[in-house]
Amino acid sequence: MKRNGMAIGTALCFLLPNFLGFLVFTLGPVAFSLAASFTNWNLMKTVPLRWVGLDNFAKLLTEDDFWLYSINTAYLMMGIPISIAASLFLAVLLSQKLRGMVVYRTLFYLPSFTAGVAMLILWKALYNPDFGPVNVAIETVLKWIGASSVEAPTWLSSTKNMLALGAEKVRIVSAQFGLGARDAIIIMGIWTAAGGGNMLLYLAGISNIPEELYEAASIDGAGKWSLFRHVTWPQLAPTTFFIVIMSFIGGLQGGFEQARVMTMGGPAGTTTTLSYYIYTKAFEEFQIGYASAVAWVLFLVIFAVTLFNWRFGSQYVNE
Repeated sequence: MKRNGMAIGTALCFLLPNFLGFLVFTLGPVAFSLAASFTNWNLMKTVPLRWVGLDNFAKLLTEDDFWLYSINTAYLMMGIPISIAASLFLAVLLSQKLRGMVVYRTLFYLPSFTAGVAMLILWKALYNPDFGPVNVAIETVLKWIGASSVEAPTWLSSTKNMLALGAEKVRIVSAQFGLGARDAIIIMGIWTAAGGGNMLLYLAGISNIPEELYEAASIDGAGKWSLFRHVTWPQLAPTTFFIVIMSFIGGLQGGFEQARVMTMGGPAGTTTTLSYYIYTKAFEEFQIGYASAVAWVLFLVIFAVTLFNWRFGSQYVNE
C-alpha cells in the first residue's frame, strides 16, 4: 500500500505542471470570460462595473452588425467543400506509385509552410487592382477574347459578391453581384487549403486501404471510377468525417488573420467575421463584457454544428 501511495504521489507530481497550465491558461480564462459576459465590463471605465445578466446576449441578437458578420462568416465557409474536394483530388493523384512522386507531394504542400502573415501580404499584393498579377492575367485574357471593355474585379476593395449580399445590411442588392473581397478570400483559402493538412490526411487514409480490395474489384471488372466510388471513397469515410468536422470548426472560428492583415474588416465590413468582431469589440472598443457574450454565442454555434455533424456524419461512417 505504501508503494502504491508513493507511485500515485509521483504520478501526480509529474501531472501537476500540465494541470496547473491547463487551469491557469485554459480553464481559468474560459470561466472568467463566461462571468464577464454577464457584466457591462468596459475598459474605458465610462460606466461602473455591474452585473447585467443576459442583456449582452439580448443586445447582440438584435444588432444588425452581429447578423451581418455571421453571414460574412458563413459566406467565407462556402469554400470549405471545394477545398476538401480539391484535397481529395490531389491526394488521389499523389497516391499513384510513380517516379518522383515525393517531389510532387512536397511541392503541393509547400504553401502550408508559408501560412501566416507573409502569405497574406503576398496575396494582398497579388490582388492589387492596378498592378497585381491576378488582374494583369485577367485583363490579358479579356483582350485575347475581344472583351477588353469588361472591367476586372477590384477584389479587396470591392463589396460585390456572388450572392449579391448588401454591404451594410442583411439584404439582397442586385447591384452587388460580382467578385469582391469575400470571394478573393475564398479563392485564396481554397488554394492554400487544397494542398495542406487535409491532403496529407487523405494520403494517409489512402495508404491504409488494403490492396486486396482493389485487386478484388479489378478482377470483377471495375474501372478507375468504380474503384474510387466503391473502394476508395467508402474507405475514406472516417477521414472525411474528421476533416469535415475540423473544417467547419475552423471556418466558424476563422477569418481573423485575413481581416486584420488584408482588409481591416472592410470594405464596409464585408470581410469582418465573428472572430474579428470579437477582437474589435474587446481590444478596439474595449467592451469586454459584450465581446465575451459574442464569443460564447460563437462557442454555442460551433458546439451545435459539431453535434449535428457527429449525429448524422457518424451514421454514414458506420454504414
